[in-house]
Amino acid sequence: MIALAIAAVAAVAEPRVAAVVPPEHRLVEGVASDGSTIWATSVLDRQIVACTKSCRTLATLPQGLHPLGIAWDWGRKLLWIAADCPELPGIARCKSGALVAIGPNGKLRGSIAPKGGFHPGDVSVSRSGVFVSDSHNGLVYGLLPGRRELRAINRPGDGRSAQGTSLAPSGTDVIVADYSRGIGRIDLKTTATKWLPGPDGKPLQGVDGLVRCGETYVGVHNGTPPGRVLTIEVRPDAIHYAQLAGGQAFPDPTQIAFDGKRLLLVSNAGWEAASKGLARRSGGAPIVEISLAEGCSRK
Repeated sequence: MIALAIAAVAAVAEPRVAAVVPPEHRLVEGVASDGSTIWATSVLDRQIVACTKSCRTLATLPQGLHPLGIAWDWGRKLLWIAADCPELPGIARCKSGALVAIGPNGKLRGSIAPKGGFHPGDVSVSRSGVFVSDSHNGLVYGLLPGRRELRAINRPGDGRSAQGTSLAPSGTDVIVADYSRGIGRIDLKTTATKWLPGPDGKPLQGVDGLVRCGETYVGVHNGTPPGRVLTIEVRPDAIHYAQLAGGQAFPDPTQIAFDGKRLLLVSNAGWEAASKGLARRSGGAPIVEISLAEGCSRK
């Protein structure tokens, strides 16, 4: 079954550019889609950009909240956004970020944060809730059905720099990409994390965005250049991974999404220029589309 799932994900068309976020949006981090509209987060100007045939500003987050990861909630018809104050020139420091929800019309529907410092970077949505990761302390928080507060689903100290998350097909575990610790499985019942080494016995460090396609995970590896897109098979005690899209490299890739038939990847995000305080970029940020021949489940 897993081998068939890997083969389905590996059967991809040549990557192409689905949209280009205009260059005035100097730093683009997250991407989401409902199959017709592509949304991207413009970090420095606090904006959510919506792209169909062209791109426009859908919403601007409140002062002090800069959008990073974004995910489309198929059930509630909402966009969930991990918003914080990243350490970049021109952005004031803050004690806490927030998980923000907006409607597809751009209207703010609410925001939530756990007590204490909270610095979210990525977010995922599933039938079992909304999961948002904190890259500063390695915690992953869940907004679970029937609850109105964010609670950590893993233990303090288990992770170091939590990035992308995805609910496992079983619904009992959340797979997390931790930039330092590698790929881990968080047990939703016990909150214990099991770190899964690669074929060489070493952790797969440097994975940023993460999504699930059926029984296979797809991750954006940007720990060392050039950036790559990887298929990741999660086994009970280890992982196996390979390059997707014919091994094609992508400049400065960040996060990833899928809408059932295609993967969407932010390329040339602009982090290096933003960290140097450069006021302009020479071109827009491409949203790359990787079509999947067999599609994937949205569950």
